[in-house]
Amino acid sequence: MHHDIEDLRRFYYQRSLGRVVQRILRDRLVERWPAAATNGMNVAGFGFAAPMLRPYLATARRVTALMPGPQGVMAWPAGMANHSVLCDETAWPIETGSIDRLVLLHGLETSDHPAALLAEAWRVLGPGGRMIVMAPNRAGLWAASDRTPFGLGRSYTVGQLDTQMRRAGFQREWYAPAVYIPPSDRRFWLGSAQMWERTGKKISRMLIAGVVMIELTKQSRTPAGRGVKVQVPNPLDILDGVGIPRPGRAPVAQSGVVDREPGER
Repeated sequence: MHHDIEDLRRFYYQRSLGRVVQRILRDRLVERWPAAATNGMNVAGFGFAAPMLRPYLATARRVTALMPGPQGVMAWPAGMANHSVLCDETAWPIETGSIDRLVLLHGLETSDHPAALLAEAWRVLGPGGRMIVMAPNRAGLWAASDRTPFGLGRSYTVGQLDTQMRRAGFQREWYAPAVYIPPSDRRFWLGSAQMWERTGKKISRMLIAGVVMIELTKQSRTPAGRGVKVQVPNPLDILDGVGIPRPGRAPVAQSGVVDREPGER
């Protein structure tokens, strides 16, 4: 089951609880990735990450809000040139290795193919690129409530996210819980949200946080370990037969230009 763009828009832009959650998550994101530090970078978000990306519009070289087809798309940001794109969740219209910072919000937990989605995220991130995933905390109250977007789809523990990310070629650099207030529209909780966030940072109790945030870096997929053998050619084998034509080899053109198959180097 996927989110509906209208439900997400109403929650984050019209509902008081959604606006509080938007501010909490965006503040935590900017603490980790200050807007000034993204000067000249390419920043993207997938799912419904648009509310998180606004601070980077003034500094980043390019900001793109990728929204999956089953969810739907909306023009964003309001009153400015459009930065949102409707796309397949496993085939983004982004050049390989061109993204410096990537945010996933409401994209992973409802994906039909989470492994392929993370492979696409790995593809678009460039050297030194970083990704922050925001997902429902399995042990929190928000994952158990269907009155917010965090109650739809899969929920995660930090360990489950960590395992899934390592399998996709990412390494965890940092994680933090967020959104300590219950999923309630009562004024008491909305008015005291920032106080609960400050308290939650100090006690770091994942059992009461609604969202798990995890920062990851892209790792090289070069095979390594005890089971990997490295073949080192013998110098005698390299020199063996120099100057002696071997049967079955194609003749070399006199001009020195070798005819190759398309794509062969």
